[in-house]
Amino acid sequence: MSRPAFTLSAFGDEVATDLEDQLAALDKAGLRYLEFRSAWGRNVVDLGPAELHRARAALDARGFEVSAIGSPVGKSGLERPPAYELDRLERALAAADTLGTRLVRVFSFYVPPGEADRHRAEVHDRLGGLVSRAASAGAVLLLENEKDLYGDTPERCADLLAGIGSPSLRLAFDPANFVQVGVRPLERAWPLLAPLVAHVHVKDARLEDGTVVPVGEGGGQWPELLEALTASGYAGFLTLEPHLVVAGPSGGFSGEAGLNRAMEALRNLLEG
Repeated sequence: MSRPAFTLSAFGDEVATDLEDQLAALDKAGLRYLEFRSAWGRNVVDLGPAELHRARAALDARGFEVSAIGSPVGKSGLERPPAYELDRLERALAAADTLGTRLVRVFSFYVPPGEADRHRAEVHDRLGGLVSRAASAGAVLLLENEKDLYGDTPERCADLLAGIGSPSLRLAFDPANFVQVGVRPLERAWPLLAPLVAHVHVKDARLEDGTVVPVGEGGGQWPELLEALTASGYAGFLTLEPHLVVAGPSGGFSGEAGLNRAMEALRNLLEG
């Protein structure tokens, strides 16, 4: 099967806090797209208009575009009022507008262990409200599957997207995050979610302990996933999120050496 020319991006704050340093490292790695999560040590939803315009100028100076806004929206507990995430979404949408993308990554709320079914209606209602606001702004929310959140399993991700039923909500498919909840991505997640996937995060993890590793070294079934993406005609981004030094709940860090190691692993698979 011939391999398409996937469009590659990366989370720049995996390399450095300073935006200019992020872009310099991604430039050296041959990338032209940035997944914008934080700059100058501040999350994207905490940047004001002047900082966002400064970021736009830095991107333009190096010929970069933004693949998506890596917002933290939805990564909070249900004890917070709905207005908390609606406010953060407004700021994420403002960042998307300034930085030139329609795509905003979101999450599906923390729920107490073993109580996902009990909170299903509330999660659907809250996420649905966020989707409605995004749709009115012409944006698309990318729901990332992640452990300890409502949408950590393929079944609950599929239920969320089907229940909300909007083209303004699609999936950011993260194989490593599925591995960390004991799911083999191509056997259980892909058959349910393939038509809904509009974004892919590039990282891998070991099935036995969840440790994050370069793609192809864990249980993420990356060679098979690349074949499945090819067969499906996938036209979105492959966004490097290596997490090779730090893998925390609010982000990760790999350093420039880690980014280069992750890039080499991915390119070896693509060339293979």
